[in-house]
Amino acid sequence: MTDETRPNEGRTPSDFPGSQGRPEFLPADEHPEQPGWGSETSSFGLWSDPSGRSTGTEIFGLPDRPYMTASHGEPSGPQPGPQSAQGPLGDPSGPQPAQGGFGDPSGPQSTRAYESPFFGTSAGPPPYGGEAPPPPPRGALGMGQGWAPPPGSPGAATARRGPSVSLMVVLAVVIALLASLLGSVGTYLLTRSGDGTDPSYSLGPAPSGAVNRPPDSVAGVASRVLPSVVSLEVGNGSNTEGATGSGFLIKNGYVVTNNHVVAMAAKGGEIRIMFNNRKTTTARIVGRDPGSDLAVVKPEETFGTPEITLGNSDQVVVGDPVIAVGSPLGLSGTVTTGIVSSLNRPVIAGDESGTSAEEPAYISAIQTDAAINPGNSGGPLVNGKGEVVGVNSAIATLSRSLGSQSGSIGLGFAIPVNQARRVAEELVSTGKAKRPKIGIVLDRDYKGEGVRITTDRVDGRQPVDANGPAAKAGLKEGDVLMEIDGLRLQDGNELIALIRSKAPGSQITVKYLRNGEERTATLTVTADDEPVATPS
Repeated sequence: MTDETRPNEGRTPSDFPGSQGRPEFLPADEHPEQPGWGSETSSFGLWSDPSGRSTGTEIFGLPDRPYMTASHGEPSGPQPGPQSAQGPLGDPSGPQPAQGGFGDPSGPQSTRAYESPFFGTSAGPPPYGGEAPPPPPRGALGMGQGWAPPPGSPGAATARRGPSVSLMVVLAVVIALLASLLGSVGTYLLTRSGDGTDPSYSLGPAPSGAVNRPPDSVAGVASRVLPSVVSLEVGNGSNTEGATGSGFLIKNGYVVTNNHVVAMAAKGGEIRIMFNNRKTTTARIVGRDPGSDLAVVKPEETFGTPEITLGNSDQVVVGDPVIAVGSPLGLSGTVTTGIVSSLNRPVIAGDESGTSAEEPAYISAIQTDAAINPGNSGGPLVNGKGEVVGVNSAIATLSRSLGSQSGSIGLGFAIPVNQARRVAEELVSTGKAKRPKIGIVLDRDYKGEGVRITTDRVDGRQPVDANGPAAKAGLKEGDVLMEIDGLRLQDGNELIALIRSKAPGSQITVKYLRNGEERTATLTVTADDEPVATPS
């Protein structure tokens, strides 16, 4: 490579006002073994081989000086002056000049000016006319003692290392994660549907577990009671009217229900019963008692239905948990839960206006907040053991309107099972129920505290029946009854309901006032052989 082809590298004629000699190059045939001759320029204006081999040097601009040809720093011509231990090319093996030029910079220097085509005028020692070369520029390659070896020489710095193994591992992991993420996003974009559907969407399987419930739980009680509960559909024979209700199976395949459920069938209608297994059959009335709103019917077939267990309503207390079972609004097999919210609640079921041919029913009811709706009538109210404690019969409503019915407002009423037990036995045995009484007629116009025995005859009856329970206990007309068995009386309907809930032959304790004086008497409840419409 010649100067004509090399970049000027900032060496323009304007930089050097003096004449610049052209460098002399060795002929190619004199140094065939140096392929890199003249390929690089040293920091002192010399060309050297970047491969690290010593290829000889030439001083530019100094034609009267010898040029170096020996590979170990020996000049090709005679060398003036003694030789030092180290030559200008950094080779300690050959004879070296003692000072100046490329030798030891620590040696004595000449003060004569020296003009270099690259560095200008400077002082330097021989052999350059008594002038020393200028100091090397910063960053120049070392050429003497204390300098680093040229690039590519055995002592040169090692080449720059590539990325470490740990860095490569981290990069590989990052690339793998990015590829996985991009693959997932791509899969989603390719498989998603514009309408929001996802062919691979799944919520997983439903959890598995036992379906058995403790016997005393609501579910456990319901599983035992439901098979014994039936639904009733009653028509009047012309299919223009009908009634629905519920009932439960007792001993010998009889079904207990409400009188108002089957009353229509007493006039020529038909009763159809559906059991819990959804098998149906017809039934006939065995007996009914409008005064207690109870009836017993006999189905043609029971299909193996088990009888229900009857409990003891005298053992029920406020707060007991109860379950109402029936067919509200025709929905058979419905179970609702609640508690006993009150006892001995006087309820009049039926037509208390007196326009109906049948007398109203006076019930000393069990009150519950278990939901009871039309269709629940006649169904059982059971305790936590699955025993019947009442017969669902009535509900309270916020208003009464003709031709409409209201649903549950949390006030339902059931006939105590002890009363239902007695009436059912009488209806199955005789076809009719006895009417408990104490032999008095009440004063309906009395507005004071307690219940007063009338002082006048009513429909030909005396205020106190002769030889009746009240007369035998010493009660007289005008006496005011204050308590029955410790229960404070509020009105006459409550007294009638309490007496009808008692079984004939049972005894009750009465507190009464006569001329302002409080007295106590014990009565034995009796019953008429034939029911009468007038409460007594």
